[in-house]
Amino acid sequence: MGATDETSASMHDSLHAPARFNRTCQNLRTMAKDLGVTSREDNYAEWYNDVVKKADLADNSVVRGCMVIKPHGYAVWEHMQQALDRMFKETGHVNAYFPLLIPKSFLSKEAEHVDGFAKECAVVTHHRLMNDPNGKGVVVDPEARLEEELIIRPTSETIIWHSYKNWIQSYRDLPLLINQWANVMRWELRPRLFLRTAEFLWQEGHTAHATYDEAEQETLTILGIYKRFAEEWMCVPVVDGIKSEGEKFAGADHTYTIEAMTQDLRAIQAGTSHHLGQNFAKAFDVTFQSTEGKPEYVYATSWGVSTRLIGTMIMAHSDDKGLVCPPKLAPIQVVIVPIGRGDERAAVLEASDKMAADLRATNWAGAPIRVKIDDREKESPGFKFNHWEMRGVCLRIEIGPRDLAENKCLLANRVADEKQEVSLHQVVNQVVAGLDGFQSTLYNRALELRNANTKRVDTWDEFKAVFANEGGAGFVVAHWDGTQQTEDAISEATKATIRCIPLVALDPKDEEPGVCVYSGKPSNKRVIFARAY
Repeated sequence: MGATDETSASMHDSLHAPARFNRTCQNLRTMAKDLGVTSREDNYAEWYNDVVKKADLADNSVVRGCMVIKPHGYAVWEHMQQALDRMFKETGHVNAYFPLLIPKSFLSKEAEHVDGFAKECAVVTHHRLMNDPNGKGVVVDPEARLEEELIIRPTSETIIWHSYKNWIQSYRDLPLLINQWANVMRWELRPRLFLRTAEFLWQEGHTAHATYDEAEQETLTILGIYKRFAEEWMCVPVVDGIKSEGEKFAGADHTYTIEAMTQDLRAIQAGTSHHLGQNFAKAFDVTFQSTEGKPEYVYATSWGVSTRLIGTMIMAHSDDKGLVCPPKLAPIQVVIVPIGRGDERAAVLEASDKMAADLRATNWAGAPIRVKIDDREKESPGFKFNHWEMRGVCLRIEIGPRDLAENKCLLANRVADEKQEVSLHQVVNQVVAGLDGFQSTLYNRALELRNANTKRVDTWDEFKAVFANEGGAGFVVAHWDGTQQTEDAISEATKATIRCIPLVALDPKDEEPGVCVYSGKPSNKRVIFARAY
């Protein structure tokens, strides 16, 4: 639903008429509602689904639990890939690719690992179809059953360590630092676009080391990369820490994580880095000859982030007008909307082309500024404004015949609800400053939300009161006695889980010993509890 020409004109002149600008903002909110975006306050889950679809990021597949990532959504993922891939390679990692199908027997070699994924595995049992003898399409050929079933990879540790056995012979072959960009499948009963899908895209790193300490340093290096990416690219503040035994990766010695907070005050695990010890090396008999000439098992790590990051970004920043995307990840950072008809339009389009060329010739955050000119003639300016706000374009430039005559344009900011007059000679500088400010505004806003919703409690009554209602309750920092029994009891009573034991406390006092909020037993330090996605 587009704005009328009268509304569009008022939008363009709004800088000179504050009351008119306020009506314009209200008109945009009304249009967003008409387009089907549910308010976050009314129904956060529906709001999220609306934003994903209306922002043209993804759609449901005919295969239950799977998704179609549309070009606009895939562009976000590509920017994430490029940044992370560069950071991995800067620390010595290289990319490879391993098979999608894994022999079932491989998953049986590491008991804890298979137990962790058994209920999520999709199994290939036959290798051929045939025409249905009854004439009803095709059926599985009963004569084509596989001698050994194949598992569609839920993660690749087993197939990769089978290869590593042949690749690693000596300490000279170490460290082995390999990453792959791939898809995986984990059968999902309650799918949600980007957050939980049966098939999703990710990267998974798998490394081998001569010593425990080298593997430990690797896990922390990757954790640092993930934290830097989340905060500097996604504008999402995260807490980095170690998972409890009950929450660690199946088959790991221990797991590190980064945990973010969404606007509905739930936690979301944004990335994990696992120290696998020698578990997989022993399961697949991967040894190396040490400098002393002795055979020793290697130490392993694995780590990964997925398209779940896109869901995290949406829930951290977006609003009731649609997607809000950090400039570093936005498929389109600036949209230029030429305004005018007839003979006047040609000059405005020419000025828009020059402006776009100047912006594209300018690097911001290490890449040319990404610009789109919306020169559609059949859509009103108001429709275009709403269209690009819904899709998360950071800055909008409006230019019409009167602006051109006065050597200026209007620059609108997606999250500031304001416009500013800018000289055409200053457009590039103002856009660069606008992108800088946009990036820092998103991070600071998310950090303020987290700080305002992080609570410290000391008694079980206080703890239960925080989680008395359904839904998110923010981060609760409390003492825990370190036992699985207490962790399970707290989760059963409140649906809150231990998100992590922070590597660096949010408050120095959190490092002081105390007593467990549930059992009253001694506790070394506070941990973070939350309800999570």
